[in-house]
Amino acid sequence: MIDIKDVMPIPFLKKEAFTGSYQGMRYRMEKMEVPISEDSEEIETRLCVHIWPQPFCFDKTDDSQKSHHFFDFSQEGIASAVDWLNQKYTDEKKRWTKE
Repeated sequence: MIDIKDVMPIPFLKKEAFTGSYQGMRYRMEKMEVPISEDSEEIETRLCVHIWPQPFCFDKTDDSQKSHHFFDFSQEGIASAVDWLNQKYTDEKKRWTKE
């Protein structure tokens, strides 16, 4: 399983996206500025986590194969993102492995 020590902390994510993989599931964590609501011009900083199957990198994988979820841009948000990644791996194990 993915552990919180396997991902980069907030100071890194403020500057760069982080990518990793776990047994066939690839993931990317990045800081994003998103509107607070659909009809608002006000924005907030969120942690966006994308997942997709191997073998290709994020940019070379068709968007239809990607999923994403937003979290608070904080250390607690990173912990929640790691929990989400592990749950998605467990829930969709056949998607990630070629069994």
